Amino acid sequence: MKIEELIKDKNIKLTTARVKLLEILKEADRPLCYEEIKNDISMDKATFYRNISKFEEEDILNAFESNDKKRYFEVKLNPHAHFVCVKCNSVECIKNIDITLPHYEINNVIINGTCPSCLTSV
Repeated sequence: MKIEELIKDKNIKLTTARVKLLEILKEADRPLCYEEIKNDISMDKATFYRNISKFEEEDILNAFESNDKKRYFEVKLNPHAHFVCVKCNSVECIKNIDITLPHYEINNVIINGTCPSCLTSV
């Protein structure tokens, strides 16, 4: 689905900045935090978080906080797990794990551990 359609379907005012923000998140291969996006968008931090909050309310984004106390965001496409390294705080999408629970709807799973890079640097 195109970003413009996604925004219009949720009756959110369509702005260039909102489209750009969602495009960045949609094209990323993993969830991103504000610090990773701020140089690519033309909005201040408060506006960024107001838009993020609106997108979360409208069920467009997944968000979670990692070990480094940063919030990471991604466009909801397919539910999947995330791996967060407890040493370097890297975040990765894990798409080949199927976690299902009868009578539950799972939106997000966070797995904490040590990534291969940190394991080999010990």
